[in-house]
Amino acid sequence: MIKSSPKPAAFFYFRTMRHFLPNGAELIIRPPVVEDALGLLRNFQRMTQETDFLLFTPGEALELNEKSEEDFIKTYLKNPDQLMLVAIVNDTLVGSITVNHGGYYKRGHTAEMGIAVERAWSGLGIGRRLMTAMLRWAEQHEKIQLLYLQVFGSNDKAMHLYRNFGFLECGRLPYGIQLKEGQYADLVTMYRRVKP
Repeated sequence: MIKSSPKPAAFFYFRTMRHFLPNGAELIIRPPVVEDALGLLRNFQRMTQETDFLLFTPGEALELNEKSEEDFIKTYLKNPDQLMLVAIVNDTLVGSITVNHGGYYKRGHTAEMGIAVERAWSGLGIGRRLMTAMLRWAEQHEKIQLLYLQVFGSNDKAMHLYRNFGFLECGRLPYGIQLKEGQYADLVTMYRRVKP
């Protein structure tokens, strides 16, 4: 059973969101708790099995464990300049979104975001809900002015989602991602200003 979210200091200005999906299931978007570690691990391992659009291979994902996921969650809970939100449906963690702030003064106004939702739950608006929640948080954050992300150039569906939220392509590293059997994809950088 996935526990409900407490209100750690890092997320004092994020409220749990509840939505009904087109299939009638309830979607809960909230900050994680340490007890989500096993659910987050299983979610990530499932996703590496079903898509090549994540940096980890399935074998690399299997090297992770519940303790490493607990530590991963704690890095977000301890840092008010970073964000992790999880998507819960039917008491199962099915996706997440993160914002990582480097901490350096000269890049203190920027943060990198990443998002992933399991294939079984795609097409139901979970990605859009996670993006909306993350952008609300970023717009309220006193330091963050610009968000950026990196996406495989072959991931048209993700790039379409990002463009719908105002992200613009600003760079492309040809052959930046090595896929299976010696195939390559470009690594695309996109950005969006969240404050004028």
